[in-house]
Amino acid sequence: MLIASSYDELKNAQLAIEKLNSRKPSIHKKFLNIIRLTRQLQFGYQFMGSLLMDEEPGKFQPRCQDDYVLSIYRQEIEKLKADERFSELKQLLDSYKQISYANISKLALGEEPAALVGPTVIH
Repeated sequence: MLIASSYDELKNAQLAIEKLNSRKPSIHKKFLNIIRLTRQLQFGYQFMGSLLMDEEPGKFQPRCQDDYVLSIYRQEIEKLKADERFSELKQLLDSYKQISYANISKLALGEEPAALVGPTVIH
């Protein structure tokens, strides 16, 4: 899938992430932990986002992964979703999913919007 994100879209998403961090730092920290776990396991951010948003992960699901590791990962996703403040994170993800869960994740990790501008292939 090919997506193209404008600087304004990315900047607005960055501001929304910063706002979430200032208003609900605990859910922001849990989100960052899931992003880091996703990166460590070399899963795609689109897979992570689809699980968080109850979307069909389909083609984003890791192919060569141990079932145990995948089950633990899904448990961690469910823990985040069970948090009473998850609705605010879900709203943020829904509002900016057009720029991709990958770009949202990278912004949350501190990448600058200017570095993410332009077409991106999501797989």
